[in-house]
Amino acid sequence: QVQLVESGGGLVQPGGSLRLSCTASGSIFRLYAMGWYRQAPGKQREVVASISIGGISTTYADSAKGRFTISRDNAKNTVYLQMNSLNLEDTAVYSCNRAPKGTYFPWGQGTQVTISS
Repeated sequence: QVQLVESGGGLVQPGGSLRLSCTASGSIFRLYAMGWYRQAPGKQREVVASISIGGISTTYADSAKGRFTISRDNAKNTVYLQMNSLNLEDTAVYSCNRAPKGTYFPWGQGTQVTISS
């Protein structure tokens, strides 16, 4: 059973940056396309970015294009999300999991990102 552990969230001012990490237990991580998701209070979870198995192909939600960068290190079973130019609307709990259209692993606890001046 894959376990996902997210980290790197925090409180930042508008315009700031954060780098999130998600480490998966087990060696099967490298067999799956992965994604970063977020859920803001009172809203449904949405996919922010996804990355292919080898890390060559990436996709982004319109809200993330030009600001966020997803990457992965299969040797470390870790997927990253570099977030720049953060704004108030980016406040949410961020989680990683398989890319959409797959059968999700059990969700981790996520990491809270709060943008506030």
